[in-house]
Amino acid sequence: MPKGKGPQGKRITLKVAKNSVRVLFNGRRRLELSKMGIAIFPKCLLELADVEEIDLSRNMLRKIPNIIEKFQNLMWLDLHSNQIDELPAEIGTLQNLTFLNLCNNKLTTKGLPEELTRLKNLRTLNLGLNCLETIPTTLGTLKELIELGLFDNSLTIIPKSVKKLPKLERLNVKRNPLPEFAEKDEPIDTIKRIESLYLVEKKDLCNSCLQTCQGERDELHKLEDMTPGPSDKPSFSSLTTPNSTAMDNQEEWRIK
Repeated sequence: MPKGKGPQGKRITLKVAKNSVRVLFNGRRRLELSKMGIAIFPKCLLELADVEEIDLSRNMLRKIPNIIEKFQNLMWLDLHSNQIDELPAEIGTLQNLTFLNLCNNKLTTKGLPEELTRLKNLRTLNLGLNCLETIPTTLGTLKELIELGLFDNSLTIIPKSVKKLPKLERLNVKRNPLPEFAEKDEPIDTIKRIESLYLVEKKDLCNSCLQTCQGERDELHKLEDMTPGPSDKPSFSSLTTPNSTAMDNQEEWRIK
């Protein structure tokens, strides 16, 4: 990058990098360089290429260089919340990688290299919060995937090859313009339910309203007098199963 152009970011020395290595409970060594203001992948990290995990999240990285292929022991790589718009083809050489977080970057469909499908041991892949309009069908070759994050993109279709991944347990596609997840119009309820009941005295009603109320009351009394006999007892077979409203409240009834 020419001097004076683009973000320079914080310079990471080898000493700083070595002091940022942590040994986890499982014995893996993690290089923790999150929130360090890094804009360019530090070449000094090549001296620590034998680490198993790298956390470069929450920085200002735009590119991941092809020297990433030197980190052949990597099993866990967190690059979320940067400004990465494309990945190098060399990322496909990281055959031991099981976790890859690329959430909250600027990745486009063109920025996903075909070599990404060579990560045969990958179990978690997070591509949420990017600029993806389509997902390569070749991602369906990642047979070990258990978790796949595709939320907050511009996807209109999810390839069948991805949906049918044999070990996939969690697929997050929220907040994408997918037709299959579009909100359906609520059906019109032809039965008008009374939400509120107001009681008033006769003296507060005008003549026309009073006449209407009295007429409806008389009709109600007529219905009460028309009590059906034993042989005329109505059968409501359609009500043997609770309606939708009742089903929604069954658990509440049981508790009471």
